[in-house]
Amino acid sequence: MILPALFFYLFAGICVASAVMVIVSRNPVHSVLFLILAFVNASGLFVLMGAEFLAMILVVVYVGAVAVLFLFVIMMLDVDFTELREGFLEYLPVGLVIGAIFLAELLLVGGGWIINPNVAKSITSAIPANVSNTEALGLVLYTKYIHYFQIAGMVLLVAMIGAIVLTLRRKASVKRQDINVQNARTPELAMSVRKVASGQGLLDADAAEWVQ
Repeated sequence: MILPALFFYLFAGICVASAVMVIVSRNPVHSVLFLILAFVNASGLFVLMGAEFLAMILVVVYVGAVAVLFLFVIMMLDVDFTELREGFLEYLPVGLVIGAIFLAELLLVGGGWIINPNVAKSITSAIPANVSNTEALGLVLYTKYIHYFQIAGMVLLVAMIGAIVLTLRRKASVKRQDINVQNARTPELAMSVRKVASGQGLLDADAAEWVQ
């Protein structure tokens, strides 16, 4: 019992410290790296709990795809983080209200578990002993909690769209194609037949017309 307890405190301590550093770090690249460290230690906690499938999913999906995608997006996009922080005070009251709601929910869950430890056992359904951990997770997730699973997917979709909208920047120096203008082009607008004398080229005055 001593060795699992030591690994639990090790993984839990590093996971909490990494989560704090994700918020505290000023450099967004460092925040993503600390987020990967938090995911790895959380997967270690899942292994100690006997949920090997969740540990593998956490490493393969979140570390291998989501966190690395965040890292590449931050490194490739020229995001002005100073401009993004300018509206921090404007949205601070809304953030405090949402944080207070989350804190109240956590206190209710923790308080209910301390007052009545059997609450967590009362909401779980019996799982047959002849199924694996992955199959049991699928039976519970896609049958009893299918609606919550779909709602969580919609929340993640909205969050992804919001992240794209917030990071999308239109620069004046970048030439963009207007699809409506391209579709409305006619042969008369797309080309012009000019008669050029032999041995002569187009005049400089016609250069602007050809560029358009």
